[in-house]
Amino acid sequence: MQLPPKVTDRAFARLSEIGANAQGQALRIAVEGGGCSGFQYEIKLDHPTTDDLILEGAGEKVVVDSVSLPFLTGATIDFTEELIGARFVIDNPNATSSCGCGTSFSM
Repeated sequence: MQLPPKVTDRAFARLSEIGANAQGQALRIAVEGGGCSGFQYEIKLDHPTTDDLILEGAGEKVVVDSVSLPFLTGATIDFTEELIGARFVIDNPNATSSCGCGTSFSM
């Protein structure tokens, strides 16, 4: 059985701050081929589709398409604020290695 990704309260709070749901949008997490390690994350605001797994919290939504879902089994989607900037981050237990940029990984 595949565990769906988890979204932290901090990530939902950030979506609320930027008013994603008020604009009818959700945070889309997708996995694509490419990047410096084989796969890369695409993280953007988008409109949910019928094919998406929808994760809801604090009145906000995070969506993952059915093709990306197996790559994100058991992953945690978070929001972090560091000296280099604020961003959504993904802690993915399936990744065997990742790139320093944090958006590219291999399995």
